Amino acid sequence: MSEHRIPGAARIPAGSTQRTELDGLDVLLCNVAGTLYAIEDVCTHDGAPLDQGELDGACIVCPRHGATFDVRSGEALTLPAVLPVATFPIRIDGDDAVVDL
Repeated sequence: MSEHRIPGAARIPAGSTQRTELDGLDVLLCNVAGTLYAIEDVCTHDGAPLDQGELDGACIVCPRHGATFDVRSGEALTLPAVLPVATFPIRIDGDDAVVDL
């Protein structure tokens, strides 16, 4: 695993997301009720970027076909996606987030 520090990410507002690139991988940070989660920013159904979708509670909705994923676990909740998205350990250090890839 490699740690990546994202300056200021702890200030992402609740109910919103922020996309970042870490080691060539698109990662989506999601603030669910004050807790940050990190997932790969790609729908497992067709490769759409999830950062273009809507965060609804702990679920991110793919903008193309409406597949829904739980950002806490990566689980695919609705069709057409059946495979989970990758999740990454994340911790807060001051105003920064530290993501382990």
